[in-house]
Amino acid sequence: MTTATSPRALAHPAREEIRLEGVLHALSDPMRLRVVRELATAADQLSCSYFDLPVTKSTTTHHFRVLRESGVIRQIYRGTAKMNRLRRDDLDTLFPGLLDSVLAAAAREAGRRGTD
Repeated sequence: MTTATSPRALAHPAREEIRLEGVLHALSDPMRLRVVRELATAADQLSCSYFDLPVTKSTTTHHFRVLRESGVIRQIYRGTAKMNRLRRDDLDTLFPGLLDSVLAAAAREAGRRGTD
């Protein structure tokens, strides 16, 4: 895992350290999948505070940490805000079609439930 170089830098796995089982685990939680779906449609990075998840702040922090440590997202500090972006290039290179398939399935399921 790439180590943090300063107190404000966050550790992320290098592309070659990202594992399928970690990505699938990260995407298996409805809250984390919700974050990934929103990041996938965002034109730019989104701050953690952008997401209005129906969980406590500490649980939200946990979800973002799981996504970051599994290699699904990259987080950087911009001032006091933690900004998030999807690591689509890395995921598409390592697991071609996986992210698109998961996102399409999640959209279909949300459509059936009327929560999209």
